[in-house]
Amino acid sequence: MPVRTMWRWVHTFQRFGLAGLARKPRSDRGDRRRIPREMQNLIEGMLLEKPAPSIASVRRNLAKICEQEKWQVPSYSVIYDIAQQIDPALIMLAHEGVKAYNNAYDLVYRREATRPNEIWQADHTQLDCLVLDSSGKSRKPWLTVILDEYSRAIAGYVIGFDAPSAFGTALALRQAVWRKDDPKWHLCGLPERFYTDHGSDFTSKHIEQVSADLKFELIFSTAGQPRGRGKIERFFLTVHQIFLCHQPGYAPPGNRKAEPGPSLDGLDLAFKQWLIGEYLVQQHSETGHPPQARWEESSFLPRLLDSRDQLDLLLLTVAKPRVVHPDGIHFQGFRYTCPTLSSFVKEAVTIRYDPRDLAEIVVFSTDGRFICRAISPDLADDTVSLKSIVKARNERRRQLRSDLTDRSAVVKRYLQVHAAQASNAIPIPQNIPKEIQNGYSIKRYATD
Repeated sequence: MPVRTMWRWVHTFQRFGLAGLARKPRSDRGDRRRIPREMQNLIEGMLLEKPAPSIASVRRNLAKICEQEKWQVPSYSVIYDIAQQIDPALIMLAHEGVKAYNNAYDLVYRREATRPNEIWQADHTQLDCLVLDSSGKSRKPWLTVILDEYSRAIAGYVIGFDAPSAFGTALALRQAVWRKDDPKWHLCGLPERFYTDHGSDFTSKHIEQVSADLKFELIFSTAGQPRGRGKIERFFLTVHQIFLCHQPGYAPPGNRKAEPGPSLDGLDLAFKQWLIGEYLVQQHSETGHPPQARWEESSFLPRLLDSRDQLDLLLLTVAKPRVVHPDGIHFQGFRYTCPTLSSFVKEAVTIRYDPRDLAEIVVFSTDGRFICRAISPDLADDTVSLKSIVKARNERRRQLRSDLTDRSAVVKRYLQVHAAQASNAIPIPQNIPKEIQNGYSIKRYATD
């Protein structure tokens, strides 16, 4: 150390004490880059363009602008340093859009249930498992699940080949609400709130009527934002990662060599055994308790209906207003009759029907009093579903449209021929006799 520096330090210490020996900050502290502010804004704007550019492309484009503006071209390290200092939220908003930004940076309100059966969630997922259907074709089934938010326990489920529908959701609710046949599965009762997405099956008139009849509140998540349904989505991930991977027919995305499993009933039985024997009794990673034990610890009495038949009537049938005519009740093109209806002619009633079988309907008065069960004479000996009726009607409509198109094409063709003959635009065919070509016609009998 130079002697002059030591004497300077001694002189400073004598005048200011230890405070005088403290290191002074640099006068240019905070000025990380000695480039024009306008150039820095330009670099940041180029880095935020969509799609995200590379550092090399930004510097090449910037070099052309610097040549025009008489600026010194910054180095790659300066541009990289500027890129590292940009707010990551701003980068995500610029490169990935508003939806990705909202999912990553928006403040989330986390809804938490405080007691069992306070909030139930429902959703569907297609299982990565191939199963043979009744026709011998391999297909991936759908799983519909009802989950209790407080305990993370599964109250009911349905596995089937049909796409998600209001009726499938009603079947899952039927199992969730009523007492289970298996004594190891205790969850039951009616929920206070039913939380779903905006799927057409959940927003249907059927589910709306079910919620009114069973007196629970329907809650829908924000459209396009599945964050409120994270609990049930996590259960689906558990099903795919822990249960399905051990089942015959497991076919994750990209696996085209998987052999289908034996049957849908076999998959249903295996899922039920896994659900009751493992999932409901193992400790949950978030709550710290087994789902079924957490549901039971409150020692509450679940809200139930009086009978299974009453639950089936409210869940599995659809209510429609009708008027009793002298010849019975008209519905879906069929006529339903019952001797009891003779006292209610021209009165408004409410009917309930099972979409799986339209042979019989249940009739109630407007105040909810049971009147009778009416039967359609045309369907009395058969079981005809609403789905099959709609399918038959659509096929008939397509056939009629095809016939109408054929007839229209024939008329159009003959009209074009007639218009061409009138304007002498059609040449005379070569196979017509000369007498007709010269204007003579063959003499015919009157009866021809």
